[in-house]
Amino acid sequence: MAQISSGNGFKVDVPQPKGVVGKEEALRMEEEAFAKLRRDKRHTLSASASSSSSTASSSSSKPQPSRSTTTAPLPLPCTSRPERDLIVFPETKKQAEQDKFRDIDVDKLTNEELEKLLLDENFGVNSKVPRPSSLLGFNLSASYPGRHPCSSSPFQSGQWTPVLSTPSNSTVSTPTHQPSPMFPSAPFPKPGTFQNGFTPTMSPFMALTAQPTSFMAFTPIQPAAAMVFTQPAVDPEMAKLFDKIASTSEYLKNGKSASTDLDSSQAGTASLAPNPPPQQPAAMESFSISRFDWLDLDPLTKRKAENEEASLASGDTAQTVPGVAGDPWDAVLETEGNCSSSSPPLEVKASLSVRSQHRRASTGAAVTRSHSLNIPGTSSQHKPNNQDKGKGKGLVKNAALEEQDAQNLEVVAFCEDVATLRSKFPHSDVSTNPGYVLSPVITQRDSGGDNSCSVKVSIEFSESQQPVTFTCDVSSPVELLISQTLCWVHDDLNQVDFSSYLLKVCGQEEVLQNKHSLGSHEYVQNCRKWENEITLQLLSHSTMRRDLARSAEDDNSVVDLEKPLGQVERPFKENVTRQGLADYLEGYHNQVDICQQNESTQYKTVDRVVQTLKNLCGALDEVETQAITEAIKRLRHSVNLPRTRSPKMGSTSSGQSSNGHTSPVEEGLALLTQAVYDLAKLYLRSFCPPSPSFSSPSVPQAADGEGVEGKSSKAASGTTDHLQFTLFALHGIPANWVSSYEKYFLMCSLTHNGKNLFKPVQSKRVGTYKSFFYHIKWDELINFPIAVAVLPLESILSLTLFGVLNENASSSPDSNKQRKAPELLGKVSMPLFDFRRVLAKGSRLLCLWTSAQGAAAAAGSTGNRKRVSAERIVLQVDFPNSALDVLYVGPKEEPRLEHTLEELDPDLRRKLEKICSRASNFGLKRADHQILWDHRLHCRKDHPSSLPKVLASAPSWDWASMAHIHSLLHHWPPLPPVTALELLDSKFADTEVRNVAVSWIEKSSDDELADYLPQLVQALKFECHLKNALVMFLLSRAQGNINIAHYLYWLLKDAVQDPAFGQRYERVLGALLCLCGVKLRAELEKQTHLVTLLGAVAERVRQAGGSTRQVALQEGLENVQNFFQRNSCRMPLSPSLVAKELNVKACSFFNSNAVPLKLALVNADPLGQEINVMFKVGEDLRQDMLALQMIRIMDRIWLQEGLDLRIVNFKCISTGKDKGMVELVPSSDTLRKIQVEYGVTGSFKDKPLAEWLRKYNPAEDEYEKASENFIYSCAGCCVATYVLGICDRHNDNIMLRSTGHMFHIDFGKFLGHAQMFGSFKRDRAPFVLTSDMAYVINGGERPTSRFQLFVDLCCQSYNLIRKHSGLFLNLLSLMTSSGLPELTGSQDLKYVFDALQPHNTDAEATIFFTRLIESSLGSVATKFNFFIHNLAQLRFSGLPANDEPILSFSPKTYTLKQEGRIIHASIFSFQKRYNPDKHYTYVVRILREGQNEPQFLFRTFDEFQELHNKLTILFPLWKLPGFPNKMVLGRTHIKEVAAKRKLELNNYVHNLMRSSTEVTQCDLVYTFFHPIARDDKTEGLDATPRAPEPPLSPTSGRVEGEVKLSISYRNSNLFIMVMHIRDLVSEDGTDPNPYVKTYLLPDPHKTSKRKTKISRKTRNPTFNEMLVYSGYSKETLGLRELQLSVLSAESLRENYFLGGITLRLKDFDLSKETVKWYKLTAVPYF
Repeated sequence: MAQISSGNGFKVDVPQPKGVVGKEEALRMEEEAFAKLRRDKRHTLSASASSSSSTASSSSSKPQPSRSTTTAPLPLPCTSRPERDLIVFPETKKQAEQDKFRDIDVDKLTNEELEKLLLDENFGVNSKVPRPSSLLGFNLSASYPGRHPCSSSPFQSGQWTPVLSTPSNSTVSTPTHQPSPMFPSAPFPKPGTFQNGFTPTMSPFMALTAQPTSFMAFTPIQPAAAMVFTQPAVDPEMAKLFDKIASTSEYLKNGKSASTDLDSSQAGTASLAPNPPPQQPAAMESFSISRFDWLDLDPLTKRKAENEEASLASGDTAQTVPGVAGDPWDAVLETEGNCSSSSPPLEVKASLSVRSQHRRASTGAAVTRSHSLNIPGTSSQHKPNNQDKGKGKGLVKNAALEEQDAQNLEVVAFCEDVATLRSKFPHSDVSTNPGYVLSPVITQRDSGGDNSCSVKVSIEFSESQQPVTFTCDVSSPVELLISQTLCWVHDDLNQVDFSSYLLKVCGQEEVLQNKHSLGSHEYVQNCRKWENEITLQLLSHSTMRRDLARSAEDDNSVVDLEKPLGQVERPFKENVTRQGLADYLEGYHNQVDICQQNESTQYKTVDRVVQTLKNLCGALDEVETQAITEAIKRLRHSVNLPRTRSPKMGSTSSGQSSNGHTSPVEEGLALLTQAVYDLAKLYLRSFCPPSPSFSSPSVPQAADGEGVEGKSSKAASGTTDHLQFTLFALHGIPANWVSSYEKYFLMCSLTHNGKNLFKPVQSKRVGTYKSFFYHIKWDELINFPIAVAVLPLESILSLTLFGVLNENASSSPDSNKQRKAPELLGKVSMPLFDFRRVLAKGSRLLCLWTSAQGAAAAAGSTGNRKRVSAERIVLQVDFPNSALDVLYVGPKEEPRLEHTLEELDPDLRRKLEKICSRASNFGLKRADHQILWDHRLHCRKDHPSSLPKVLASAPSWDWASMAHIHSLLHHWPPLPPVTALELLDSKFADTEVRNVAVSWIEKSSDDELADYLPQLVQALKFECHLKNALVMFLLSRAQGNINIAHYLYWLLKDAVQDPAFGQRYERVLGALLCLCGVKLRAELEKQTHLVTLLGAVAERVRQAGGSTRQVALQEGLENVQNFFQRNSCRMPLSPSLVAKELNVKACSFFNSNAVPLKLALVNADPLGQEINVMFKVGEDLRQDMLALQMIRIMDRIWLQEGLDLRIVNFKCISTGKDKGMVELVPSSDTLRKIQVEYGVTGSFKDKPLAEWLRKYNPAEDEYEKASENFIYSCAGCCVATYVLGICDRHNDNIMLRSTGHMFHIDFGKFLGHAQMFGSFKRDRAPFVLTSDMAYVINGGERPTSRFQLFVDLCCQSYNLIRKHSGLFLNLLSLMTSSGLPELTGSQDLKYVFDALQPHNTDAEATIFFTRLIESSLGSVATKFNFFIHNLAQLRFSGLPANDEPILSFSPKTYTLKQEGRIIHASIFSFQKRYNPDKHYTYVVRILREGQNEPQFLFRTFDEFQELHNKLTILFPLWKLPGFPNKMVLGRTHIKEVAAKRKLELNNYVHNLMRSSTEVTQCDLVYTFFHPIARDDKTEGLDATPRAPEPPLSPTSGRVEGEVKLSISYRNSNLFIMVMHIRDLVSEDGTDPNPYVKTYLLPDPHKTSKRKTKISRKTRNPTFNEMLVYSGYSKETLGLRELQLSVLSAESLRENYFLGGITLRLKDFDLSKETVKWYKLTAVPYF
């Protein structure tokens, strides 16, 4: 391309919109270039001598970016030539030149003629084509071909790096430093010179990775400009010519010879460049161009396929990444001797790219920050600097943007670490690269030695038509099964290598693990749970498909974090990429050139420069630095200064006179350009990925204490400075903020371990300012009076933005105006020490993440700039620039001193033990922390698991304390992985603590790790930097296990949406995708595509109304079916499930609020069953994922303890914002569906569940098995839902499987966040346990010993979970930052802490949970809630038929006609009752028409409440009397409360009877006031039953039954826990009301009487009550007997004796608990 230069030495390159330009336009452009080059040629000789000498003299003090020219090299190596502007275009010779080109007949040219033509100097010179001059001055943002927003910039740092001037020099050169012709203001040497004036040649033929053009227009930031130019087209003749040229020997020869010139010039340049880094002379960056550079004429000669082929060929050797080429012109410019043209064979291309790689290594960017005052290199690729592109990299538009200070060095270093990690997992190692999924293993203790431990296994293999079936023990290793199966196949087993065989699961793409037992596999456990056959397939390693294995290409590919992220939704819109920015800068230089050409129009052209710059800043998220603002002011001022010289013609038209003075405009432009480049580089290193080709040899290791980038450094601990920085401004603020807020301020806090290191500092309050754009400008120095020397390494600076509302903006009337508190608009944080441990310095751009208010305020924004919430709001913070890097160097660790610990005082030891045994730090007081820290060495010796508590008690984490803390940590015994998880929480920021924690977690197996992946992914937020032990651990595990890689992908993909940490997660996700290999990456992309399709279908169905839903579903499913026609796809739920198509007929949708899809997919494995899933949009499934994860971990704990509660674990995965997939459990129905088969009031009946189970299990043994499954699974559900506080439990989200397994679904409300119904909680019972469930458990209406089994299972499983309280609290604590609305902080964790009762003993917890069971079973609220849900689902209106109860306590419905009209009703009195617990019942006095005597009824407060609730449903529009509040402070069941309620209820009944006749005469009211069985009895009227004299013997001859007791002794207390009694017999055959009474005999004064509550109407009571005898020594108890009597409480006669026992306490070992059943006998009782 022709050379274009500007007065300040910048090259110009106008980006083109992607498109096609006509032939005439292309030729006109070519003509203009010819003219320019001719002019240059005439000028060359006059300038050459002086330029070489003066450049040489100046280069030692002022390094210059080198240039090269388009002419053929002249004989003298020192020849150089100044540039001229390509702005004046002679039109006169246009036609002649055009004809000259036209006359070439390509077909007739021989190779020799062609080469001769190529060697013709004029032909070579005149073939450069510029871009059309008419483009200069167009509105930049409209037509810049920026890159695809997600594409990275795939370029190597430029081949001519601008070497910037030393600080002592001004940016504007003086005549002594510059050759006399041309513009003295240009701070660069002239074309073709190095700093020493030599003009080396360069190979024009270098390997290129061609970039496939994306043809994706860059989103304009400003309205489109008037002029948009399309691309020049290339006709077939030109294309043929270029193809032919590419194959000539001259072409190839020149390509090879240039490199030798290069080497010869190296010696001369190195010594003269100012402080060059070793072996990287900056001068080396530029080369003289050969005469073949006109071959770049047109992009369209490159065929797309060849581009791709070339990039593949060079990819492995040159480590290049094909990115997305921008403008098709640039695709031409990628290399001088375009190696991707068709002729050279691939081997040549590859070898060339190796050579170019080598060259890059020796001549990489050498600019150091000490040079940063000079103006950086510019972007014109019309110039011969096209060789930049010849290094096997695509399209470098601007070398300055490829330098080190424009790269995010942390990401560069991370990429290198990822590449190192990958090298540890070679593709050839099958153990870490199996290419298939391994079946997960869960260790469990089998619950006994019965025959249930053997299972039937069916194994298919290719040699046999029929599968082999045999019975084996579940504890058999998989290898044994393989050998047994091979016995059927092979006669001689000596020849068979068992280890080369595998067992694959039929229907799933997963393989059993040979070293593990059969029964430990999750698949086998599920088969046993569902009683399915275990079907396996025998395969050898050679026949097993390794679809997902990595290959050699994967091992050698470049680590580019951006490239694989194409399909990932990002939280922030990428406004500009590195390449797009180069295009913007090119347009900026065009404007600068025009401005410098003609002084007379500068007042106009300067405006264009400024407008261009405004567009550029707009693309950079409206960031505008102080330097830019001031440079623009200066430039505008300089334009208006009086001129002292008349402008010259031609080359010096920009105002330069022969004596070398620079005009003020030149100086202004130079300053402005410097500011623009500083901003561009700052933006790139803040927000853009580094160039994939950039490698940083100069990034030191964090720990080596050396200077960074060749600078010396000083230790942070040795400085005396305080921490200070300047808050400059907030850029890119939403327009809505401008009108809504009057003032803004920032709170600056310095934190470590989540705690403030110093009191937060508040900035001043300022308003908005406008220069280019609105911004909030503070420009305020913030000083923390804390020494840098004491700061911990992980100190975080957090900045929180508040807005003060603008009073006038409020639409409220003046009278209501109140001064509102400032609103939190957003926050951002950054580590003070970077990944190399260097203290922050220079300017930083930080992306503010908005709070809910800030986002809401921004969303309403309008204005010229269409702003979406995803655009960045950028805070600029300036740290002091010191000459030395301040490096954190940790203190030397203390050696471990071995000294004997003193024995602790017994009280202190007990106290320490109690603190250490606590489940978590919750509720630890300051004194407790002090004890822990003071006795940390005792903790290490006796309570190693207390490490997290000890570290949390450390008084300080400043620099001086670290030596001791790290010493303690390194000498601590290793913790189990689950305990070590706590050390990854936000309260432990210290890198060393986290590293040690990860080293302990590494001991866990892959399958254990998979259980905790969501928490580990969240823990990445608490790491200080991108590279850390945790991320490397996760990536290394993902390398070796496809399951982990798969789930990690979906978790990271979800986490990318996090506003604060999204960018970090993007990079980790990019690393994961780079590591996992092409095959797995393609599989994950397919899954992502499938999810996108399903999301679109689900959204359409949800938005469609009623009847149109089915049509929307069918249309949407066609798209999904088309996807499956192209490929099968693994399910996001599990990588081992592969679907090949939809079973469209079986697909439908559910009628719930979110209208989820019900999908049936055909299994790709013919031996597998159909895959049924639900796909949901509009609901955040992350909470469901978390709840199911917790339940799965509980199940693991129970199984490991040998307790199988038959838990149904189903999979659920969130696949993006508010969408996800849930596994459907086959053969299951909701309780609502089961209950409404018995009418709308089915929820009040006892038999529906039992009858439904009997329908599916007609045989007695089947029903018994189903009932057993129900008892066990119901116990697990009760405990899990209680501990997790799962609310909104109605009968539509509890399901029952036909096998009797009960399970819960839909966890939208948890941790006690209950669903409200009006003003009361819908979930008022601790958990769901209704009478119809009790009916199944008991096997009928009467309580049996099966219910005692249920209670024992609940209490046992609850106590097992309590032992692991710390684990659950840690896991939930790690999720508090995940953005779940119901898990945000300690108050939510406190719910779980309280539910687990971690401070109680097991016995106390058993009693506690038994009371919960009683409370749940007695709760009318649950049934009522179910009833309400039935009503809502059936859109029920009116009352049920007469035979169905409408009140839970009345078996039938009664009417006014049946009963007689009520004249008067009032509350007569109240009575205390004990049934089953103490409560008060209210006596209602009723007088009916025609009756003289009143009736008396007994109703409880809850029953009145039920009446009122149902009346409000029946009469929503009527005004009903207000009902008394149920909430009571303190105890509810006391006389004072009852007396108060009596008055309130009387008032309620009085007003109710005065309501409208519709209400007072409705069936509901008459049913309520109808006498029921209990109203006819006088049971319990005597509130204090008399204690009759105990008879000497039982009143009846027969005593039967057993009592279960737990007897224990501790701290001088004897604990008698009465658990259950079973099989009692009463004297009259009715069910007794049993209670237990105990004495310690001898007891003459009856002081030792203790008794339990009364259990009503049961022969199998459960008490779980503790009777305590305090103050007895063991010796005293040895002389006593425990007498226990069971009696039945009767209200109308004496209590009678049911049986008893006498136990001699000396027979018990009181040092341990004794739990035993004792037979009741007819002993005389006291």
